[in-house]
Amino acid sequence: MKTEFLAAITQLSAERNLPKEEILGFLEAALASAYRKQAGAPDADVSVKIDPVDNKIRVHIRKVVVKAVSDPSQEILLRGARKIRKTAQLGETVEIDSTPETTGRIAIHLVKQAILQQLREAERHVVYGEFVNREGELVSGIINFIEPNQIYVKMNRTEALFPSDEYIPNERYYRRQRLKFYLLKVDRDARGPQIILSRSHPNLVRRFFELEIPEVHSGIVEIKAVAREPGIRSKVAVAATQERVDPVGCCLGARSIRLQSIISELNGEKIDVVHWQPDPSAFIANALSPAQVTNIHIDETEKTATIIVPDKQLSLAIGKEGQNARLAAKLTGWRIDIKSDSAAEAERALHQPALEEKEESPKTPVEPEEFRLPPALPEEILPPVIGEPAVVGELAAITEEEEPIGETLQEELPPPGKGASQIRFAEDIFPSLSLHNNNKGKQGKGKKAEKSKLKGKRHKRTLAPQEEENSSVEIDGNKR
Repeated sequence: MKTEFLAAITQLSAERNLPKEEILGFLEAALASAYRKQAGAPDADVSVKIDPVDNKIRVHIRKVVVKAVSDPSQEILLRGARKIRKTAQLGETVEIDSTPETTGRIAIHLVKQAILQQLREAERHVVYGEFVNREGELVSGIINFIEPNQIYVKMNRTEALFPSDEYIPNERYYRRQRLKFYLLKVDRDARGPQIILSRSHPNLVRRFFELEIPEVHSGIVEIKAVAREPGIRSKVAVAATQERVDPVGCCLGARSIRLQSIISELNGEKIDVVHWQPDPSAFIANALSPAQVTNIHIDETEKTATIIVPDKQLSLAIGKEGQNARLAAKLTGWRIDIKSDSAAEAERALHQPALEEKEESPKTPVEPEEFRLPPALPEEILPPVIGEPAVVGELAAITEEEEPIGETLQEELPPPGKGASQIRFAEDIFPSLSLHNNNKGKQGKGKKAEKSKLKGKRHKRTLAPQEEENSSVEIDGNKR
């Protein structure tokens, strides 16, 4: 009996990962609960002790010494208490040995249920205490059961949950598959601790670098930032904490063997390792690798960067469906706008004339134009007359015989400042202009009548001053 009992305690301790003393305590509490139910005294103060030497079970009931008993399950008279202990006094507590000689089937079943319940609660507490401090770490597990929206993963003696939101899109899972996971969080509910795992979190790449690269694990190389599109591509920015250390070379290893091991763990996901720089321009240029950058314009207020790349490198800088530019923006934390050399030149040429116009525009305000008299033109300058050659010759002959137009107008016009305000028009100065305008308006009436009028008459217009109160000039029957 002694050997069997100790073997059962030892087996439970190994299976549940619990100490033997704790299992013995659970067994004592379960026996006490079963005794109270069997005795029909739920309020009785029952204690059970298991002797680890001979493995005997002893049950004791604690009662208070009183003069008159009102509750037999908790009180005892002074006379009866002194039979158990001669020095007993009123108000003291005595322990009465109530170990049953035999145990019924119902009592044994109750003990079993109580022990199992206590063991489950203790196991949940141990699991929660083990994993609550491991959040954000890399753990290993075996896929145990697959459901449509989640997968159950067995880790040592506990089971974790791998939800579909944390899958890698192009990865396939099957039973008994061993994988490494990122421990996302540990929740505690009524059914025990719930461990959530992830394969798509960016920190999974960080933990793989710490596991596979000794320089990262020791702190010689520091991972500054990670940007990831699960299952497709990731970018990792690294920097060295010591001089004369190449951080990118340390992460790659000889023939990129270190990086290849990480890629195989991530089911072929591509990883770009870039050198982190404190200068934003240099860091953004590195983040856009393998594309080459021609020029960078930084706007620190809005935290935006305009990148100019060669025309042949534009598609490489943007990447498939904008993947390279999107990962570079996540990695650097800057908003990135990529342009080709030809597009930048076109924008510069488009904005250049506008800038030149702004520079050449007068800075002094422009005064409004006033109505001024036209200046007197030299006599030699005559306006062109459009018409037939015969008409032009006759007009030239008439103008040669007559006096100069400028002198005639000066003789007939009153001196300035006397009388009404004078207005001079181009038709008054050059009669041929009026003739030209009339020819345009009367082309359908015949040109012969117009020639006869020009031969016998002298075309001359004068401006006569009228009354000062209402000064006007009559030209072609219209007053102006």
